[in-house]
Amino acid sequence: MTTFDVTKRNKVLRLAKRARYDHDEVYAILDAAMLCHVGYEIDGQPYVMPTLVARDGDTLLLHGSSASRTIRHAGAGHPICVTVTHTDGIVLARSAFNHSINYRSAMLYGRGSLVTERDEKIDALFRFTEKLLPERWDDIRPMTDQELKATGVVAVPIDSASAKVRTGFPADELEDVDLPFWGGVIPMRQVLDDPVPDSHVPADMPVPGYLLDHVARHRTVRVEE
Repeated sequence: MTTFDVTKRNKVLRLAKRARYDHDEVYAILDAAMLCHVGYEIDGQPYVMPTLVARDGDTLLLHGSSASRTIRHAGAGHPICVTVTHTDGIVLARSAFNHSINYRSAMLYGRGSLVTERDEKIDALFRFTEKLLPERWDDIRPMTDQELKATGVVAVPIDSASAKVRTGFPADELEDVDLPFWGGVIPMRQVLDDPVPDSHVPADMPVPGYLLDHVARHRTVRVEE
């Protein structure tokens, strides 16, 4: 098992028993997300911006317009913090105080650089596209030079990270468990609905099989049992 070093920066202080520092667990939480939030500071003003996220080994990839403040700032090597969160269940206790959420969250730290080499940039954009929909890259036209120029990609070596996970039932007070109120968990999961064609798709064009397969998989996989 490979773990991130626990430091003052990434150590989980509140409810430390929920902390995770294992690479595989942190990366699994990251890989399950399409969007992340990037935190940074410019001239004393904090910003937190959402953007697409992907991963190449121990490197985080961020995506956005090449003119984006977030991409330009992160690509200049300034320190950033990246978070992702998944909501897995609503936890209902016998008191408002003990209500909670089951979740998986990851927080990553590092300094990035702009991906400027053409082949590396195309590879990164391939990863983003396949993250959105596996097998899609081979079923679309190639990117143009102008599109490559307009798209910014930042590579961030993942120097430090941690995750925090809550699972299970409510932590009711012992004296509350026999009260006449329902307690438990409402599991939550993310699903995909039927694909909806736009007005330019011919009526006789079938939905690609890989797309239907992807939708089917995300209708049957539960986040939490």
